[in-house]
Amino acid sequence: MRDVIYSLLADAAGRFGTAPALYFPSAEKSRDKRERNYQTLNWIEYRAAVDEVALGLHELGVRRGDIVAIDAETSLEFYLADLGTLAIGAIAAALYTSYPPPEHVETLRRLKPKAVFVESPRMLAALLSAAEPPFQEDATRWILLTGEPGADSAVNGNATTLAKLRASGREALRREPNLLSSVTDQVQPSDPAILYLTSGATGAPKMGLANHGSLVENVNITPKVVDIGPNDRSIAFLPSAHITQRVAMELLPIRVGMPVWFSEGLSRLPLELKAVRPTFLVAPPRVWERMYSSICAEIKKRHPLMQRVFWGALGVGSEIVRRRQAGQDVPGWMTRAWKLADGIVFSKIRERMGGELRLAISGAAPLGKDLADFYGAIGMPIHEGYGLTEGGIVALNPIGKAKNGSIGKAFPGVDMKIADDGELIFRSPTLFAGYYQDPEATAAILRDGWLHTGDIAEIDKDGYIYITGRKKEVIVSSNGKKIYPAQIEALFKMEPVIHQTLLVGDKLPYVAALFTLNRPVLEMLDGVMKEAEMKEAPMEQLVAHPAVVAEIKRVVAKVNKQLAPFEQVRKYSILPRDFTIEAGEMTPTMKVRRTRVLENHRKAVAELYGNRADGGDD
Repeated sequence: MRDVIYSLLADAAGRFGTAPALYFPSAEKSRDKRERNYQTLNWIEYRAAVDEVALGLHELGVRRGDIVAIDAETSLEFYLADLGTLAIGAIAAALYTSYPPPEHVETLRRLKPKAVFVESPRMLAALLSAAEPPFQEDATRWILLTGEPGADSAVNGNATTLAKLRASGREALRREPNLLSSVTDQVQPSDPAILYLTSGATGAPKMGLANHGSLVENVNITPKVVDIGPNDRSIAFLPSAHITQRVAMELLPIRVGMPVWFSEGLSRLPLELKAVRPTFLVAPPRVWERMYSSICAEIKKRHPLMQRVFWGALGVGSEIVRRRQAGQDVPGWMTRAWKLADGIVFSKIRERMGGELRLAISGAAPLGKDLADFYGAIGMPIHEGYGLTEGGIVALNPIGKAKNGSIGKAFPGVDMKIADDGELIFRSPTLFAGYYQDPEATAAILRDGWLHTGDIAEIDKDGYIYITGRKKEVIVSSNGKKIYPAQIEALFKMEPVIHQTLLVGDKLPYVAALFTLNRPVLEMLDGVMKEAEMKEAPMEQLVAHPAVVAEIKRVVAKVNKQLAPFEQVRKYSILPRDFTIEAGEMTPTMKVRRTRVLENHRKAVAELYGNRADGGDD
């Protein structure tokens, strides 16, 4: 098999044949609004659909090395557009749909794509209305994944649909039976395949090019550490512009023959988990955090006796996890106590995830150790992994041998080490080819074959890697002490009342924090529940309620007890709204853009330091 992505799909069609490959929501309505009917593509049909898209693009004039943009949510149509683009050697550039249309327009102008797949007529209209000056009508072909172009569309004469594109591909294949192989055989492992838009959490977003060979190498080494196959099942819900979704949920399932269900969005994910009953699930920490907060909120509603049972059993489960990860024996009484609690409460929590999840993976951002301990204690261990746009997915906690708080061990063939300044660097056949049209940025991160990650890390004697912070995010207080905010922020994430946390204090005399809060949890606080009118109160009023103020004071004191004196939060501000993508404060993968948060909340930060916070953090 050649080391190009299309060969993965061709091989899968040959090996897995008529077995189910993709499940996508049917247009038919179910009697129960909570349920969905699904249609299926088997592996042979999957390949045939991709072949049609590939030749349809070829008929439009798209050739090897051309850029094709995809502005759409993760869906069956996205997968077909993506793989069809890659099959003919064109470069697939996916956009984050959560960004506002003007940013999409800016990206498209920079890319100069030969064709653009757009999710819907509504999205196309938004792009066109945001384009000033207008796009050149003859420069780009527009392809709607769903719907039809409007008769009054500014690009109507240059727009088509996915269905028509596929029909054109079928006709080309009928007319020239050897056309597909003659086109796909030209693609080489060294050819650029995917153009990733980086999240821009610590600076301006860049575009990283990954070639076919590095992507195929990534999906070939993953099965050596993750035992999944045709008998497993998963749900795709992450944005396909992100490497975690693209590699772990689009390409890896092709390599191992695992069927994938497409989610209709985060709002339906809880119902979909129960219906699909996944055995393999990849999610960012924010999803695991939300589930944890929801579980804690529900436990708080239960009878005090049940609450004591839950927290007591959780303590037993946490001790079992600690002992096992330390290689110590677990007393029989402890195991029996946990099994009793499992029957009463823990198994019911796991049922919310479908009840059959055997491999839960966290990626895309750091997972707090306490959060990993919680899930391990309830019998659903989460295995944290590590990857980045520039290097692929390159580390994972060994299945059944995880060390919570670490990102696990490097994959086979990945050579990791710690540089003299504490930075994690590695070399691997999974490395990207470089940043698009940015040789200076490429040279800064790729030096002598080593990728400089920007992460500060440690490696223990067993080869487990621990990320302690980002080089660009380290807080150095005015007395010279170094503070790694991610570790402290992770402690606050374990408090259900806290939604988001951002630490400040660079070149300042002490650490302070900005908090956003979970409204559902606030409304359940004893002092708030007794006042019916608070349920309708604006967030500005709710966060100032005495019961809320007291709860945050308690939480800060609790976390401070776990910190060294120079790390402790001395002052804090409770913000009346969440950090958002729309305000530029969050990336599409839900990472906080620290600089933008500090810019947007400059006044609040200044007040924390008596109006002295003029520099440093921003």
